[in-house]
Amino acid sequence: MIDKDDLRASVSAGIVTEAQAAALMSLAHSRSGARENLAPGDEPFELFKGFNEIFIVVGVVILAFGWIGIVTFGIANDPLGVRQTLITSSLAAVVVLWLLSEYFIRRRRMVAPAIALAILFAINAAYGLAGAFSEILMVAQGDNSSLPLPFALATIALFIYWFRFRVPFALALIALAAFGVALLIAGNSSGSPQSIEELFLLSAGGPFAWITLALGLVVFAIAMMFDMSDPHRVTRRAANGFWLHVVAAPALVNTLALTLLDREGSWADTTLIGVLMLFALVAIIIDRRSFLIAAIGYTVILTTTIFEGDGAVYTVFFLGVLLLFLGARWEAIRARLLALMPGFIPLHRLPPSHVTKVFQ
Repeated sequence: MIDKDDLRASVSAGIVTEAQAAALMSLAHSRSGARENLAPGDEPFELFKGFNEIFIVVGVVILAFGWIGIVTFGIANDPLGVRQTLITSSLAAVVVLWLLSEYFIRRRRMVAPAIALAILFAINAAYGLAGAFSEILMVAQGDNSSLPLPFALATIALFIYWFRFRVPFALALIALAAFGVALLIAGNSSGSPQSIEELFLLSAGGPFAWITLALGLVVFAIAMMFDMSDPHRVTRRAANGFWLHVVAAPALVNTLALTLLDREGSWADTTLIGVLMLFALVAIIIDRRSFLIAAIGYTVILTTTIFEGDGAVYTVFFLGVLLLFLGARWEAIRARLLALMPGFIPLHRLPPSHVTKVFQ
């Protein structure tokens, strides 16, 4: 192990510069802080650092509800000035949210307030830009043709927010907003979907299912870019990948699962299990439990709310057994899978498998 004295000696010998030595020490501290309470191969996850963050989130939420009440009161007292009220209130709110983000995110480095503020910023940008650029009366009558532009602008605003504050959860919101904009554009060009099946079945005539599938693949690819740039999962890039995987997995499995569950016969349930097993293999290789749990969790929701029957019951039971088994043997299975990978797979860009610890 290399310690501080070794780094000082390396600087004195001219092997590394002082800046490089400082960067190495910073990386070592980051890895220690992120991994010290985790078992080898576990996946870092953090929603809040302490109860004070929850305390602040409660305050932010109460503040938001109070602001919504003020805006609603203003609209009720001036029905003809809805657009002006929405724009003015949104501009005022964005200043407050930006200042709160500067303090709680950039200065205090808080996790839970960052998530709450990112959500509120997204909502505020959506309703403010919708008030400025959409036809409010048409939207009230069910005509959404004017919504893609303001929602696309809101997505860009949210990207600017992420670029400034680097909130990983904001990337998940950006991905969801991109889905929404794409579906709105498709609905305006080919007609609004008449049912949930038309939205997500590949056998339906509309483009919605294919859009969901394509965007799911894009989000997954971006998540992998973040993951492969930080294989040890110690920086915000890994957290960015985590939240993008949470969005990508349901998007991918949604279309495939609904299409298979809509078919009759035991082969459909068997094929669905095969598809989920493929998802499991991918999740194990990239070492992302979040990707698999999001995919299986969404499938369970579909089978218990939209579809009924013996096949769905047995599918849910099997998925529960699968998750328990993988939770107990994840690292051992992953070590064996990585040992079988072909040479062109960049294993050095994936999290280490701790093979020696597994086979001891």
